[in-house]
Amino acid sequence: MEEKIRSFAEFYRFYLTEHRNKTSRILHFTGTFLTLILVVVFLATGGGWAWVLVPVTGYGFAWAGHAFFEKNKPATFKYPLWSLVSDFRLFFEILSGKCSFDSRKDSTPYR
Repeated sequence: MEEKIRSFAEFYRFYLTEHRNKTSRILHFTGTFLTLILVVVFLATGGGWAWVLVPVTGYGFAWAGHAFFEKNKPATFKYPLWSLVSDFRLFFEILSGKCSFDSRKDSTPYR
C-alpha cells in the first residue's frame, strides 16, 4: 500500500522526482506558459467558449511529457491541487534559475 503524502513540501519533492526528463520539463513549461497567455488573452477579450483551451493546453503538454518521456502517471489524478500548484512553482523556479530544464542543475533538493 502506498503512503499518502501529507504536506505540500513533501509532495513537491515527490513532484520533482517525477519530472526529471528534460523534454518533459520543456513540455510542462511550454504548456504552463501558453496557459498563462491564454488566461490573459481571455480575460482581456472575454474568451467565450475558448476557455476550454486553458486546461487542454496546460494538461495536454504535461501529459504528453509523462506519457512519452517520463513514462509515468501524472500525479494530477491523485493530488490535483498540489499538482497544479507544483506546475506553476516549477515554471517560476525555471524562470528564476532555481530549477533548470536539466534536472541535474536544480538547486531544489529531491527526496
